[in-house]
Amino acid sequence: MATLVRCELPPAGTGPLAGADVLYVHGWSDYFFQADLARTLTSWGARFFALDLRKYGRSLRPWQTPGYVEDLSAYDDEIGQALRIMGSRPAGRKVVLLGHSTGGLTLSLWAHRHPGRADALILNSPWLEFQASKSGRNALMPLVDMGARMDSHAPMLNVDLGFYSRAVNQRLEGEWDYNESWRPERGFAVRPGWLRAVLVGHAQVATGLTIDAPVLSLLSARSTLLARWSTDMLTTDSVLVVNEIAERSTRLGASVSIQRVDGALHDVFLSHLPARNAAYAALRRWAGAYVGTEPDGGTGPDGGAGPDADVNGGAQTGPEAGTSAQSVGP
Repeated sequence: MATLVRCELPPAGTGPLAGADVLYVHGWSDYFFQADLARTLTSWGARFFALDLRKYGRSLRPWQTPGYVEDLSAYDDEIGQALRIMGSRPAGRKVVLLGHSTGGLTLSLWAHRHPGRADALILNSPWLEFQASKSGRNALMPLVDMGARMDSHAPMLNVDLGFYSRAVNQRLEGEWDYNESWRPERGFAVRPGWLRAVLVGHAQVATGLTIDAPVLSLLSARSTLLARWSTDMLTTDSVLVVNEIAERSTRLGASVSIQRVDGALHDVFLSHLPARNAAYAALRRWAGAYVGTEPDGGTGPDGGAGPDADVNGGAQTGPEAGTSAQSVGP
């Protein structure tokens, strides 16, 4: 069971995303809480939706293994059902997919398998290759495959030291408030069945995809991957090797734009304000050229907290401002 979240703010009548529906998919150990992003794209004319995939965020149940799937194509049903609920095609609206990190990998593979279903693909630091590059992936894959055959759910060694959470979390050195049960400081336990699915996806990207929609890949200008905390992690990607991701982005399709944002974090839209504004400005220019009719203009509005609704319709407060949610899937 997945959860479709909808921004309840009415979309602006004009803007680079006027006439478009945006579907956002989060990354690993994550869920949708980026209300600032939803408000901004809504102010550009979009209807904004987001999926909390099965076993993540609002969709996670106590008895489930967080985030676990053994094939990224398992998400095809909930992505397709979300698009049907959004009702984009019958209304003649454009479909814009927006994926962060593992969500970017998932949506890239989905768009490759479903030509003609999306009008544009926006990738926010997509996890398109293993951090140790192709050679590291090839060396690791037999070990991961063996582990998956022996016990696909066995927890693997946790290599997440919590540095990215430190750069994002308002309680630490970041700016953002979120549910730490749904987005734990050191991430969910990685399991070989899930990691094998991701590495298979990386291998597919390495051989080249044929996405028929224009693609924008937003990345930080630099990476900082260290075994100790550094203040550089407040202004760089501390999760992925961005140079490798930039190269892999060129293999997604015939029309790919790559935008490097100085000072950006792994999630460019959670960066500190100067980098965040630069990311929004780059996205607005690209959306005006490839999606809508208004290529120029300012960045989106600042946000504030507001009401949220859980999957059962009960009112609550929190960082996911101005949204409502409903269940998707069997």
